[in-house]
Amino acid sequence: MGHVARVTEEAGIATVIIATETFRDRLEAMKVPRLLSTPFWMGHPLGRAGDGETQRETLLTALKMLTSDG
Repeated sequence: MGHVARVTEEAGIATVIIATETFRDRLEAMKVPRLLSTPFWMGHPLGRAGDGETQRETLLTALKMLTSDG
């Protein structure tokens, strides 16, 4: 996932990886361009199934990362 993000970024397409906290260390070691680490269960990085509000907020946070300077 991290390698694909870097190659995609090199092609001029911005990326954000959304992953559970479990994978944070590995993804940071890969030096991914943008990482949104979430506290949710593995396999559910956007939040629990059926929790549309949390999923929406997670996605909005990721989209904001694409437009921020940091």
